[in-house]
Amino acid sequence: MRKKRPQTRRRTRNIKRTQTDPIPDRRAMDKTMADIVRLLESQEFDSLDEANAYLQKVLASGQPMPSPAARTPLDEAQERMYEAFEASGKRRVQLAKEALAISEDCADAYVLLAEESARSLAEARDLYAAGVKAGERALGEALFEEAVGHFWGVVETRPYMRARAGLANCLWQLGQRQEAIDHYQEMLRLNPGDNQGIRYILLTCYLTEGMDAEAERLLGEYDDDASATWLYHGALLRYRQAKTGEEANSQLAEALDYNPHVPAYLLGRKRLPRQLPPYVGFGDKNEAAAYVAEAAHLWAQEEGALDWLRRMST
Repeated sequence: MRKKRPQTRRRTRNIKRTQTDPIPDRRAMDKTMADIVRLLESQEFDSLDEANAYLQKVLASGQPMPSPAARTPLDEAQERMYEAFEASGKRRVQLAKEALAISEDCADAYVLLAEESARSLAEARDLYAAGVKAGERALGEALFEEAVGHFWGVVETRPYMRARAGLANCLWQLGQRQEAIDHYQEMLRLNPGDNQGIRYILLTCYLTEGMDAEAERLLGEYDDDASATWLYHGALLRYRQAKTGEEANSQLAEALDYNPHVPAYLLGRKRLPRQLPPYVGFGDKNEAAAYVAEAAHLWAQEEGALDWLRRMST
């Protein structure tokens, strides 16, 4: 009997919003955590327990949590960005420009402008790169050493990480693939907990570039991952290495058992939706569609892989 992988996490990913089905910008949620951090920093506590007790009292009061006043131009600029993330249309871009007028170190402002005002991929790349530089200035060198391993847990790092992910994506699309991979690798080093789902992108990059040893290592680093990407990419890698065989067949059988909806999309029996789903769940059709949208080229380019999938899935 195959060992079933623990389904310990529900993975979601953001898809660009549409006018007909607006999706709340999850980045606005960072404001709550930022307010908590600033609220605690505005008080004096003798112990961590005392700080926790104070926070619990504030949360249990049922009253809106106090929002401490911005202390620096960057704080004020970031407040504008939280407004921008909750706004719509041209107002979002206007607020991003206002944020940059307040502080040029506001990485999130560059990110939003890259997403919504860039007229070319190269222009978006340059805006994301400016965001990365802004984040580096805002955070300072020391934090990049002190926060390694839990980087995303420091809320101030998130704009920088968003800018770096956007930059890597642009570099990949522009054909600067090794540079993109270098960024993704460094992001995982900083934040191995991978709140952004960088490992899924990086694994696809490795397989696309024929970097099988790196793909093998990454699969091992997250061997408890329960997702279509991990199982189907793992199966494809085993096939590439051995052209079927017991290990490849076993890996694919596990993937099929976990998400049986993938073959229909990969084999053309079912068309991908015009709009990818905003959220995906373990083993569901949405996850299958999202996976195939990202990975179809890998299966199509691997000689015999689709025939192998067809045999194994019937």
